[in-house]
Amino acid sequence: MKLAELAAAPKLIQITIDDADTVEAYGEPVEFWVYDRQDMDTFMKLANVGENNMGEIIKVVNSMVRTEDGECFLGEDKVLPMDLMLKVIEEVVSQLGNPQRQTLEA
Repeated sequence: MKLAELAAAPKLIQITIDDADTVEAYGEPVEFWVYDRQDMDTFMKLANVGENNMGEIIKVVNSMVRTEDGECFLGEDKVLPMDLMLKVIEEVVSQLGNPQRQTLEA
């Protein structure tokens, strides 16, 4: 396989947090979008943040979380409740660690 065949523009993928605690707390599942591929700078920032540096993890994840239109909406003036932010971080990291998602769809 040629390397060029694996290159593709990032696509938005929907992530749904639908565990019982989230649905009970917010009344319904919570949806957000991320790009299925991240540039190396973003990936390395997240990979190199220590587990004890939650502030930096949140900054990187905030830059990755999007609306269905691809717009960033989190930042200094808009933040998520901490219980939900922890679940968002978990889901985003899970997606980054899933190379199958990036190579199965053409």
